Amino acid sequence: MNKISLTVLLCGLTVAAPALAGDPAAGEKGFNKCKACHSITAADGTAIVKGGKTGPNLFGVIGRAAGSEAGFNYGEGLKELGGTGLVWDEATLATYVTDPTAFVKEKTGDAAAKSNMTFKLAKGGEDIAAFLATKK
Repeated sequence: MNKISLTVLLCGLTVAAPALAGDPAAGEKGFNKCKACHSITAADGTAIVKGGKTGPNLFGVIGRAAGSEAGFNYGEGLKELGGTGLVWDEATLATYVTDPTAFVKEKTGDAAAKSNMTFKLAKGGEDIAAFLATKK
């Protein structure tokens, strides 16, 4: 294999490689920004992280359909997202928290759609999503 072919192959592998996952330990620390509105409470009622009730319980959020936590009154934007079949995975949640309303508008195609979550997380979303993925 010549030098150019090897370089092209290595570049191709780099592009095809998945993005690095977030760091759950860093996400646990970062979740302090979230717990003013969100708690993490296991299905049996055990409080894993005590927090507010303004936002939904985030236990099991990774793998759950958007806007579907039982007993929580979601805004129309998240309900609409859930109706489209959107299921939270780490990458999607990390993108959502950077600008929730812009995310909802983009995913629903509805310029009037919004998220009730007004907090925007400038960095660390991947870590928080990785942390939340461990809570199921």
